[in-house]
Amino acid sequence: MRPESERLLFRQYTMADLDALYEILSDPETMQYYPKPYDREGCERWIRWNLDNYESYGFGLWALVLKETGEFVGDCGITMQMIDGELLPEIGYHIRKDHWKEGLGSEAAKAVRDWAFRHTEYAALYSYMNARNLPSWKTAVSVGMERVKSFMDDRYGEMYAYAITREKWNTL
Repeated sequence: MRPESERLLFRQYTMADLDALYEILSDPETMQYYPKPYDREGCERWIRWNLDNYESYGFGLWALVLKETGEFVGDCGITMQMIDGELLPEIGYHIRKDHWKEGLGSEAAKAVRDWAFRHTEYAALYSYMNARNLPSWKTAVSVGMERVKSFMDDRYGEMYAYAITREKWNTL
């Protein structure tokens, strides 16, 4: 069972997604808050990492597909991430640049948030991002998250961590 939203289907990655994923993760503008864009090998590792996550945890980043067209437009899901030295469940999201500002990131993140609180026992869910990544933290806020900390990361610089608790989610 995976999340679903009004406009998006969530499915597991396959290696057949490599070209579509590469289009997103190799784009310098999309990846401006990462140390550098990904090459094809990095994108292959990304897919394998998620395949491993599905096996280990029952979740990972899922490929996002528009219901209307079947088009791959990004990914969103939960991964276990080291956030300021603590391993935490993180909602991550990446949307293809030609679909920015359509609300797909928020729609996907809300679906993942709801799925996670219904199908896991986590008391809270997190998102973290470079402090300069305004679109990403706006997405976190749109799903009910609040900034809980800022910290320095050796690779990414100043980072913000956002979170929503199960208790808060129950009041939405």
